[in-house]
Amino acid sequence: MLNSVSISNKINKFNYTINNISGDKSLSIRWALMASQAVGISKCFNILNSEDVNNTIASLKKLGIKIKKKKNYCEIFGKGLNGFSYKNNTIINAGNSGTFARLIMGVLASSKNAVIIKGDKSLSSRDFGRVIKPLNLFGVKINSKKNKLPIKIRGNNFLRPINYFEEKGSAQVKSCILLSALNTFGETTIKCKKSRDHTEKLFKYLNLPVKINKNKNFEIIKIKGKKQYKGFDYKIPGDISSASFFIALTLLANKSKILLKNININKSRTGILDILKKMNAKIKLKNKKIYKGEPVADISISSASKLKAINCPTSYNSRCIDEFLIIFLICAKAKGVSYFKNLKELRNKESNRLKISINFLKMIGIKVVSKSNNLKIYGNPDLKLKKSYIIKNFKKDHRVFMMSCVAALTLGGKWKIFDKDSINSSFPKFLKVLKNIGAQIN
Repeated sequence: MLNSVSISNKINKFNYTINNISGDKSLSIRWALMASQAVGISKCFNILNSEDVNNTIASLKKLGIKIKKKKNYCEIFGKGLNGFSYKNNTIINAGNSGTFARLIMGVLASSKNAVIIKGDKSLSSRDFGRVIKPLNLFGVKINSKKNKLPIKIRGNNFLRPINYFEEKGSAQVKSCILLSALNTFGETTIKCKKSRDHTEKLFKYLNLPVKINKNKNFEIIKIKGKKQYKGFDYKIPGDISSASFFIALTLLANKSKILLKNININKSRTGILDILKKMNAKIKLKNKKIYKGEPVADISISSASKLKAINCPTSYNSRCIDEFLIIFLICAKAKGVSYFKNLKELRNKESNRLKISINFLKMIGIKVVSKSNNLKIYGNPDLKLKKSYIIKNFKKDHRVFMMSCVAALTLGGKWKIFDKDSINSSFPKFLKVLKNIGAQIN
């Protein structure tokens, strides 16, 4: 079967409700990891059925954790902290998931037998030095070439607590350290730039001894290790990263509305909503509530005929790192020049998303000025495409594929977009949902 889609018709005039968008990937992976370290049975509903999460589950099984995946829920039979049981040099496959690969290294920090972590071509090109450095300080032994996968990790039963400055604003590094600290006697302290805080929220919900002090630029997190916790049930809210493509689709389509129900609106993830509101987007949050520490709401969006450019505050960057591709596409239709700064982290995702964004915008006729890691996008509210476009997603980046589909459905032209199987890592139902809304995709 050809691994591509063809789109030659714009989508307009829809009014649609998505009751159950894909479960949040970050929370699905974190639930599975935390459930594996709990004592007793944990049950999860709406866990994301994607390659990244399935690789997480398969890896935990190889590490000796009993898991039952049913039609409507997943059960994990936790064995407690450092409860893994597996042969020396067991090989696990992280696939494309940087979140799982980096976080499992923290969980394995006190495991005696060695584990070899592998990944796909894309993940194997990414830097793991940022987690290797703090793990070495804990006393974990790690072997790798140039700080990249495959990595051989051997834990230590006598981990020492550390004080660490995480300067990049990486939630994966912070979470890796927190998970290592769970198996460490004494108190570990992390000074870090603000980033996603799902792990901390989950720790607090589980009554783990974590303290967080925040100031304008940094957070100080202290955690005491060796506190065991019991199994817990969880219902994963919708993923705002997946929702972002439907937000963009609606904003750029004509006379359309969409309601996305039960979406995670954690402040560390909602930079896209703040940016788009500043751009004059019609977005409302309804039925707000707190679910086990995580804020959840329904998101209502209407088409926007007069989007305006934005000078994006750098403080938003970490809060929308996975949504920049689709934000840049929206800027292409906004009036004026949009400015973005300090986008270096975009070069370190599944693909070099900064480079891809620049080339994509230029391809569709948008003037872009790029200097170092800064970006100027000269929007064109009258942008309409009539040419034919071929998108070859060489790095198989799921967000590149989905962004290209949104562009094809809202800007016109004839498109052939390759590597549709990339969406299996985060949002396998993406094309099905588009077709349910009325998109013509072949």
